Amino acid sequence: MDLKQYIRDVPDFPKPGILFRDITPLLANAEAFGAVIDAFEADARATGATAIVGIESRGFLFAAPLALRLGLPLVPVRKPGKLPAARMSVEYSLEYGESQLDIHRDAMVSGTVVYIVDDLLATGGTVLAAAKLVELIGGVVGGMGFAIELEALRGRERLRPYPVEAVVRYS
Repeated sequence: MDLKQYIRDVPDFPKPGILFRDITPLLANAEAFGAVIDAFEADARATGATAIVGIESRGFLFAAPLALRLGLPLVPVRKPGKLPAARMSVEYSLEYGESQLDIHRDAMVSGTVVYIVDDLLATGGTVLAAAKLVELIGGVVGGMGFAIELEALRGRERLRPYPVEAVVRYS
């Protein structure tokens, strides 16, 4: 299945010069959406994951059905001010700004093997921050899955030695 036909290009979003890859058409097609979840499922199983980590916000769209399908806990990594209990925080750089991510301190027991899910791999800053959070609370990153990878931004290189799966790649 050619999943690229379900991804819309939106120029100059969220700011001039950025070409945004919009997944809403993919989410609107059950077969296309299912194909992405199928790819993540196979990869997560291969990593031996015992929990799924979803990165806010579009990562939740893929992480939740994946966790449910695998019968695994879902651990949200959130933007600042969204988690009510004790949390760990990491600040990081995006391709167009600075941000922060949080995780609950009690989100997993030490040694939990996680599969981190997000919609897009660009420079890798967001997922590196998520991986750091997982490791700070005692988890182990078994792998990472992305619906889309923007290869020209070389995020995969920044993620070594973590195993990375990208369902759709743009060079």
